[in-house]
Amino acid sequence: MTKINFTSLREKLEEDSNWPRVYFFKFIVPSDNEKLAKVEALFGPETQVNLKQSSKGNFISVSAKELMLSANRVIDRYEKAAEIEGLMAL
Repeated sequence: MTKINFTSLREKLEEDSNWPRVYFFKFIVPSDNEKLAKVEALFGPETQVNLKQSSKGNFISVSAKELMLSANRVIDRYEKAAEIEGLMAL
């Protein structure tokens, strides 16, 4: 798989020096139990995760709010998420 470049996002996140802070993640994943489990495994038990199925049932929207300690931790999470086939980060 091609490595995704998160340089621009990292720069934007690092401009804000207010870390730690709650960060909002939003992903779209195909309606597949294995892929959904991989997305949910990205987050700890303290993370607020909301799921919403698309009207046709083909995709699931995953929204998560988590306290992140730094911009690097946010980028690490996106890099792990990018390994999930079919996942789209918003």
